[in-house]
Amino acid sequence: MSWQHALLLLAAGVAGGLTGSIAGLASVATYPALLMAGLPPVAANVTNTVALTFNTIGSVWGSLPELDGMGPWLRRVLPAAALGGAAGAALLLALPAEGFEVVVPVLLGLSSVTIAIPQRRGADTEPGRGRAVLISVAIFVICVYGGYFGAAAGVVLLALLLHSGSESMAHANAAKNVILGVANGVAAVGFIALAPVNWIAVVPLGFGCLVGSRLGPVVVRHTPATPLRLTIAVAGLALAVKLGWDTYR
Repeated sequence: MSWQHALLLLAAGVAGGLTGSIAGLASVATYPALLMAGLPPVAANVTNTVALTFNTIGSVWGSLPELDGMGPWLRRVLPAAALGGAAGAALLLALPAEGFEVVVPVLLGLSSVTIAIPQRRGADTEPGRGRAVLISVAIFVICVYGGYFGAAAGVVLLALLLHSGSESMAHANAAKNVILGVANGVAAVGFIALAPVNWIAVVPLGFGCLVGSRLGPVVVRHTPATPLRLTIAVAGLALAVKLGWDTYR
């Protein structure tokens, strides 16, 4: 790998870490950079997943104030996230990479619109049993996609968390970082054991992700929620349009 490619991956990692820890759009920056560095699609995908484990470290580290008190709820939903990540990784290794292409633009577009809708004030922080099961099932499905490919999975999860009882945008973002981090980490373990990870590319990309993701929660904490929600919604809609154009044209 040339030093130019290493610098490209470092910059993409910083951008991916920052956008991923804020809006769940890390792969939008990191995956294309790996392709530009010369990796084939499957190797780029699995290398991206492994590098994004550093995104989890930085974003959770930066989100510690918001995560205080979330432990009991996270322990209930994280098994679903772990199973989803494992299932997604298995799908990637077993199925063609086009498996989710048809549905992702629609799902991402709807999630972006949902993020733009203001949170209901006074929402229950402890949903009933039936609703809690539905939330866990939804988290499982999102994490299957996250383990399979993951581009903008965070936008979909953020939309779910914002409207299922999260105290604030910062709290929903912190929970998103942990949940997707677990799914991504489980998928990464499988890829390390079974898939062609390019470790030379992981080093600059992972370091960039660590730096960028550490800053993201700080930005969320100090940015007014409404402008931030609308910015994420617009970015998600723009990506949905692009993915839809690439898929359906």
